[in-house]
Amino acid sequence: MFLRILCLAAASVSLAFLLSFSDPIGALASDGMLASLYAELSLPLPTTGLIVVCHGFGCEYRTEIRLTGADRTRLGAIMAIGRAAPVAERRAVAAAVSWFDRRVGPDAGTTHRVARAGAHESRDPGQMDCIDVSANNTSLFLVLDQLHLLYHHRVEPPVSRGIILDMRLPHTTAVLEEIKSGQDWAIDNWTHRYGEPPDILPLEQWKGDRD
Repeated sequence: MFLRILCLAAASVSLAFLLSFSDPIGALASDGMLASLYAELSLPLPTTGLIVVCHGFGCEYRTEIRLTGADRTRLGAIMAIGRAAPVAERRAVAAAVSWFDRRVGPDAGTTHRVARAGAHESRDPGQMDCIDVSANNTSLFLVLDQLHLLYHHRVEPPVSRGIILDMRLPHTTAVLEEIKSGQDWAIDNWTHRYGEPPDILPLEQWKGDRD
């Protein structure tokens, strides 16, 4: 079930959408969960020509990004280094996430996005919380999949960790599953500033982090 909760647990932080799955795969197909995510956020599913980027906390602001032929060529070049092995593909994905953040920044007004944006930034359309970042990364991954640029991973719905009762702040990340091993990987650049590469961690390790 999709729930509205705080991405950063503070009274002054705006409400955001958060997926709270006990099992991110579960009995439902992941593509159905992804469709539900976009419906809950009132976003169109991304295509190879258009991604609606979220910003301003909880997808409060949306900016249409038209992907050009040059953009698709650039993504192809970035992802080409990942064909050899899953670990290489994750490195390529990190480079693609960094490129995409810089690509959308001028249009979305997020070029001054800070790491770990919280209560002080919650009303700023130029900032992104973890809901924005995880939604945008998931959109990028779906486009990579549509372009047949993911060979070793499949796109999974975002996953959350932290409930105030366990003394951790709620946080959400985009997820890729390694096809051969079944290992889920958290792809999280909310912890980094604009244009910086994301953290890429085994999902279980990410879930256990308190940072």
